[in-house]
Amino acid sequence: MFQLQAVVVPVPRTGSCANYARTVNSSLPVLQHATVWLRVPLLCVQSNSQEPCGGDDPWQRFNRFRQMCEHNANIGVVLDVMGTSPPVESEWRRWLGEHLKAVILHTDTFLTNKRGFPVLPKAHQEFVKTLLAHNVQLALTGPLLHARAAEEAARDSGAAAAGGSEMESPHSDGASEGAPVNHDSGSSVRQRHALTVYWEYLAHMYSKLPAMSDHQRLEASYRDYLQSPLQPLADNLESQVYETFEKDETKYVQYEHAIAAALRDKRPGGGGNQRTVVMVVGAGRGPLVRAALRACDTCGLVAQRDYIIYAVEKNPNAMVHLQAQWQSLPQWQAAVHLVSHDMRTWNAPSAADIMVSELLGSFGDNELSPECLDGAQRFLAPNGISIPVSYTSFLAPVTAAKLWCDIQNSGGASGSHKDIAHLETPYVVNLHRCALLASTQPCFTFRHPTPQPADNTRGGGCFHFERAADAPAALCHGFAGYFDSVLYGDVTLGIHPPNATPNMFSWFPIFFPLRTPMHVPAGTAVTLHMWRKGSSTKVWYEWAVEEPTPSAVHNVNGRSYHVGL
Repeated sequence: MFQLQAVVVPVPRTGSCANYARTVNSSLPVLQHATVWLRVPLLCVQSNSQEPCGGDDPWQRFNRFRQMCEHNANIGVVLDVMGTSPPVESEWRRWLGEHLKAVILHTDTFLTNKRGFPVLPKAHQEFVKTLLAHNVQLALTGPLLHARAAEEAARDSGAAAAGGSEMESPHSDGASEGAPVNHDSGSSVRQRHALTVYWEYLAHMYSKLPAMSDHQRLEASYRDYLQSPLQPLADNLESQVYETFEKDETKYVQYEHAIAAALRDKRPGGGGNQRTVVMVVGAGRGPLVRAALRACDTCGLVAQRDYIIYAVEKNPNAMVHLQAQWQSLPQWQAAVHLVSHDMRTWNAPSAADIMVSELLGSFGDNELSPECLDGAQRFLAPNGISIPVSYTSFLAPVTAAKLWCDIQNSGGASGSHKDIAHLETPYVVNLHRCALLASTQPCFTFRHPTPQPADNTRGGGCFHFERAADAPAALCHGFAGYFDSVLYGDVTLGIHPPNATPNMFSWFPIFFPLRTPMHVPAGTAVTLHMWRKGSSTKVWYEWAVEEPTPSAVHNVNGRSYHVGL
């Protein structure tokens, strides 16, 4: 039986939309599995004209409507690209963070190539490629406007009656050659729709998109999927989690380079009689130990005589894997000492020349790397090297309607304490259908080793996110968080977009939601306050927006989310 996917309705016109919103809201339960899609023009155009109508922003009309519908996740958007004016990137990119279901292209948007067939202008091509990469549906509307295309449609109709035909795709716009398109032959051939030639052009564009890399394919299933941040200090990670991280070869290559650089600085020319002590704190199932062993080989050090590696791990399940490797590998038996202990309370037999750790979270410090390394650095030699040397977190305001609705729906009844708890919890998520509203700003920085006693709290940081004067209005659902780290020297590691480490998937960004999405007027800046707080048993974040509209302080005293010590 046919299942209705969605009902498309026009976005409310200027003026009050209260009764319209009430009507749609009352209809949503009746529709059951179907959703309501609002058809919104990308730009406001005057009646019977292609000209923009000035100050009215269709997004504002949509935003008023969805706010009156309480940000219902069953309300989506169909964006109507009307006319031939090139889409302004700042205008359409904000929609990538909304519930954008489809985009309607009109036939009069297409140009005519030298063969008489339709092609999109360059600006529209980039727009459509981005939509296709974000799995947004495309719809076509309008009359058949291209003469050669009309001739082909008529000829194809006659060929269908005669038994079918085979044709060549004519959609070459100078950037790529057309690919052959085979149609079924015989009496079963159906008459082609008049707009098929436009559809074939879009299909050709889709076929020319770059193929997904192995790295992208691995990440694809995690797009916009909310995950609770790991707490490896309070919890013992499962073997499957370790196994996933161990597949990230890029990360361990970076660590190997950093360890090798530190060894060269410690032992110029590889000489000297004293053994170099390397301590891997938080060894997991051993990938950092293997990176350290490879670095020692690269630097020409010989096991037993030149170096010793301590692998410190508190998780008994991970220790089983370490012991199995030690028993089966002579190089481990010669140089590696396994220590089943919490790094914060272990009494090391000697000082470490190099201390290696991988305790970073998506926000840098959110898996308590500062607290762990503060406890471990007491056995670092006075001139010892910590890898990483430092790490910095970054933040940016984002539109992320899907994420916010997913969080809200996971919290039960609106307004309940449980709902507030979910909307005051940061989540690790592979951000995909979202739009950054401003450039990132640095948040917290930690360096190791650090003077003792260390204070890892950070208070009242004020982060001001400037937006361009012509930036359109948008809705801020929360803040995306990233990190960047210096492992050693010029070897870096991180997910901060401007200089993220390529082909690395161990970390996804973190998302700090707002309890109530905030309207950000056109060209208006956003000011955020973020705190890192701690007690003897836990660490947590608190955050609040001051501009453009004050918000509540989120997660006061860690009432909704904290990381256990």
